[in-house]
Amino acid sequence: MDSAPKHGGNLRQASETSGLPQEELIDFSASINPLGFPQWLRPLVSAQVSALAHYPDPEAEKLVVALAARHQIDPDQVIVGNGASELLYLLPQILGHKRLLVPAPSYGDYIAMAGAAGLQVDTLPLLAKNEFQLNLAQLSKTLKDDHLVVIGHPNNPTGKLCNTQALRELIRNRPQNYFIVDESFIDFTDPEHSLRWQRPANLIIVQSMTKSWAIPGLRLGYALADQKVVAAMRRLRPDWSVNTIAQAVGIRALQDGDFLKRTRDYVRQQRLVLFAKLKEIRGLHPFSGDANFLLVRIDHPTMDASTLSCNLLKKGVVIRSCDNFQGLDNRYFRVAVRTVEEQQRLCDELRACLQSGIPKKKAHKTPAIMFQGTGSNAGKSVLTAALCRILHQDGVSVAPFKAQNMSLNSCVTFQGGEMGRAQVLQAQACRLDANVRMNPVLLKPSSATGSQVIVCGKALETMHFRDYAERRTGIFTQVQQCYDNLAGEHQVMVLVGAGSPAEINLKSHDIVNMNMARYADAKVLLVGDIDRGGVFASFVGTMELLNEWERQLVSGFVINRFRGDKTLLGDALDLTTRHTGKPFWGTVPYLHNLGLPEEDSVDFKDGLLDADEKGSDTLDIALIDLPHISNFTDVDALRAETDVHVRRVCQVADLGQPDAVILPGTKNVIYDLDYLVKSGLADAIRQLAEARATEIVGICGGYQLLGGKIDDPNAIESFGESRQGLGLLPMNTVLQPDKIMTRCQATHLSSDELLHGYEIHHGTSTGDNLKPLIHREDGAVIGSCMAGREHIWGTYLHGVFDADRFRRWFLDRLRQRKGWQVIGRVRSPYDLEPALDRLADHVRSALDMDKIYQVLRL
Repeated sequence: MDSAPKHGGNLRQASETSGLPQEELIDFSASINPLGFPQWLRPLVSAQVSALAHYPDPEAEKLVVALAARHQIDPDQVIVGNGASELLYLLPQILGHKRLLVPAPSYGDYIAMAGAAGLQVDTLPLLAKNEFQLNLAQLSKTLKDDHLVVIGHPNNPTGKLCNTQALRELIRNRPQNYFIVDESFIDFTDPEHSLRWQRPANLIIVQSMTKSWAIPGLRLGYALADQKVVAAMRRLRPDWSVNTIAQAVGIRALQDGDFLKRTRDYVRQQRLVLFAKLKEIRGLHPFSGDANFLLVRIDHPTMDASTLSCNLLKKGVVIRSCDNFQGLDNRYFRVAVRTVEEQQRLCDELRACLQSGIPKKKAHKTPAIMFQGTGSNAGKSVLTAALCRILHQDGVSVAPFKAQNMSLNSCVTFQGGEMGRAQVLQAQACRLDANVRMNPVLLKPSSATGSQVIVCGKALETMHFRDYAERRTGIFTQVQQCYDNLAGEHQVMVLVGAGSPAEINLKSHDIVNMNMARYADAKVLLVGDIDRGGVFASFVGTMELLNEWERQLVSGFVINRFRGDKTLLGDALDLTTRHTGKPFWGTVPYLHNLGLPEEDSVDFKDGLLDADEKGSDTLDIALIDLPHISNFTDVDALRAETDVHVRRVCQVADLGQPDAVILPGTKNVIYDLDYLVKSGLADAIRQLAEARATEIVGICGGYQLLGGKIDDPNAIESFGESRQGLGLLPMNTVLQPDKIMTRCQATHLSSDELLHGYEIHHGTSTGDNLKPLIHREDGAVIGSCMAGREHIWGTYLHGVFDADRFRRWFLDRLRQRKGWQVIGRVRSPYDLEPALDRLADHVRSALDMDKIYQVLRL
């Protein structure tokens, strides 16, 4: 049924010939805006759907008026059509000429439209030795009174502009001839080249909006001509030629001059880059051009453009063979300007073909898959850990990666770098040591508008979010270097995003979601939390707010935390897929008592609120919920104990008489101390300490809060302020610019138990009457209490309760204080390995692992 392609852009035929899915083809054969259509188009089309119940305006009056205003002419001199081709075919039928004069090579439909109207065709050769430039003097000599002249400006396929002023003068000097100037590609050049300004009466400008606005599937074009010509065209053109959506898009497009400017700037730059790269390839001769494509001649002893096209198609690259253009032979082909990465791919494949005669296999990036969420707390980090463990179980060398993490829950690597706790867990799922390359950027919020910025494991400085956004481009380069370095050591990378990729107020500075996925060439799975409700609206809404290139990165959806009968989801899954064009890759059931550290304080606090019912002899431990709480996973091991209930406390009324109070780490000890004082919790904690029935424990920043004066002379966490702490330990703290970050082992002196964990803090704390309680292996004191008041103590050691034997000693001391029987043995070993394996089994059974292995090329 199909003959050789008449035009470029026939992806169905290219797919059938190559055996590759259309979405895997890179189309250089159609010269469409490489930026894609503007972001406003999708919501505009969606808003017009209801209007499809009515006929469109047959004259497209609003669009005609808008075009007339744009070109400063009368609306009677404007006509719109179903693409420029419809208007081109009308003109020979009404203008009264017997012959058509057309430069060759030119767009093939010029000759076809003449044939349809019964016109004889004369051609004016454009010569390769003259770079295919139209010779206007020769055109003038060839021109007869009965000629209708059609000229592409820029020409297709050569991409050449005419001398605008000289062409306008020629037209004026030949009033007996009509000239059709096809400016379908003029928007890719400087506006001054258009002949639409000071247009002579015998000049007809035809303009396509398909190319510049990347809407070839929508079809829209217009013509500017003398009033009599337009009236004749309207009589011949069918009614309702331009549909409702096309009319609305055309009107909106005329309001977006910025988009065309960005297009021109991008095309000009990338056309020059592509020309230079093609010129470097032996056997190719590219011709310079002015549009968004280039004409190329292949000078190869055994290969012509048709053979080259076939070889490239096998590798998923589509070019436009130009042997069906009059004036060109089988040595010529055309390629469109596309993205930087796509152009590099084209040149790599061209070089491989011409060097060996057959295309060589391209060196691909490390296969990668990425979980992004419809919002925060969708469970993407846990799914990342699950997939990492699944792939590890299957013998695949895999590593996790999150470009940027905003969290107060961090950890120190063995190399002494600081990174997000979630990526540490994901590394453990891969059975790898944590490495800061897995999380190159960590933001630790210190106020409502600022964060400490940690890059490659080292603290940079505390920045306002606006200042960080301005520096993010340079930081992204470091992120890319970390990724490439890490990916080069593994078979597969599993990436995770942050928040939602559809946060349109933040997308322009994104380095963690779609921009990172594009860099890694990662397939994106969008995760939605059905337990919170609105998951299908979240999927659809997210897709609607993504740019077209971002949508193309999304492979499918994953529903997380589902409770109930999956068969009830049937219609909803199908409707969502029909609306978005994306399939579902799995539905992961809710997993109770996950047993893994939480990434976000949202998860952590939910877990405390939803604590399981425990026995009557349960210890009550109150965790003070500070506004800038950090490293809250320090209590995860306590939460796993069967005789402990950990609850969070935000106000005095909730404090009660707990068996222990834990003041956790904080990213802003100064302002969290203010919170304790204003809320009344400071006085309440002091009263519990005096009553001696409650153990008071401070960890890191919480340790500092237990002491006396806290100074911030270097404005690390405040504006250089000082505060008086709770006064429960005789020590003072000074916040220092240099951050202490180290993993260590230590000994708890009272129990003689070994501890392990890490330190992350700016402060140094000193006091004369402190009793050493925890010694680091190098002899440094990192925990202390006060003689005679051992129920009040603190430490800089994060993970102090992770050691099973010490944790049971601590709990048994609380039980003993209450007069309860001590347990004396470890009942709940804090080992994450069984939890990771359980999670992997759970997720493996819920995801379509065959699809995942397919996209990862495993």
